[in-house]
Amino acid sequence: MTGIAIFGHGSSVETANQGVRDFTAQLGRRGEFPLIEPSFLELGQPDLPEAVRRLVDQGATRIIVIPYFLTVGIHLKRDLPRIVAELRLIHCSVRIEITEPMDGHPALVDVLLDRAKEAIHGGSGAASTVD
Repeated sequence: MTGIAIFGHGSSVETANQGVRDFTAQLGRRGEFPLIEPSFLELGQPDLPEAVRRLVDQGATRIIVIPYFLTVGIHLKRDLPRIVAELRLIHCSVRIEITEPMDGHPALVDVLLDRAKEAIHGGSGAASTVD
């Protein structure tokens, strides 16, 4: 069985962490992925080792780690590969893979176009602010 771990940075703002958890649940339902867990590098729970343990306990023999990061930075170049290497030693019978981040995916242009059009035409995106 294949399990999926959505890997976010984590935030001191708990609503941001909950957003990743909610996104993970929605992705699981829409993709019909019965084995899916959110995970965080820091400041959020569960961390990636805990998420992998949960997936293995549910029967996963393959785990795909999907970074919930826009671009490749130090966390994806250094931290995530290190954590996954450690997890491969702990769960040696489980194949653990890492996908690319969102950067470069063609659907990202559509998402940003939607946001721009919402703002231009006075939709919900124009009324909200990011603190």
